[in-house]
Amino acid sequence: MTTVSFRIPRGRRQRGVVLLFCLIVLVILLIGGVAVMRSTHTSLASAGNLVFRRDLSSQGEQAASNVLTAFKSGVLKTAALSAASIPSANYSAVELTANDQGIPLVLLSSSSSPSGTDFTGATFSPTASDLAGATSDITIRYVIDRLCRAAGTATTSSCVYAPSSSNVTGGSSQLPASQRPASTISPVYRLSVRVTGVRSTQVFLQTSFTRPE
Repeated sequence: MTTVSFRIPRGRRQRGVVLLFCLIVLVILLIGGVAVMRSTHTSLASAGNLVFRRDLSSQGEQAASNVLTAFKSGVLKTAALSAASIPSANYSAVELTANDQGIPLVLLSSSSSPSGTDFTGATFSPTASDLAGATSDITIRYVIDRLCRAAGTATTSSCVYAPSSSNVTGGSSQLPASQRPASTISPVYRLSVRVTGVRSTQVFLQTSFTRPE
């Protein structure tokens, strides 16, 4: 009986191993390419969201302009006018109840007729219309509250206020009492703004300010 043996040339074996390594390298490169594409897509999406939120923040400045006008020549131009709440101007003379981030709860309501409570537990329902943004799908809603625990004349015992000339050192406080400026209470007001854009994206802005009274 004759036995026939076959031998695979060494060159063919080497070419088979090289082909296997090439396939492995191609798979690794393919996986790396997919990962890079996903990372790029995520970066572009994040950059787009950042630009969109910045645009909403810029549009929210309309509320600050409206409030400034109200305090300079509008319905809140005097201390007597700001001593009581004015729902039609979205103004509360008493500090509004807020969440842990300091945003008044009434501003978190998605209702067209929002309602919340103030420090005393009384209901506050702002009635001013939302401001229109640069496009029809952007709306701006805001509320102003005086950081006082009661309506009426602002007092140091019931309001957060800016220091008067008699509470600071240096400057005119070192003058004789007869030459110092009149000591007045300047309660702190808080402006909270919510800007809503497409896909229900929301940006909240907040600032505080004072006005001598």
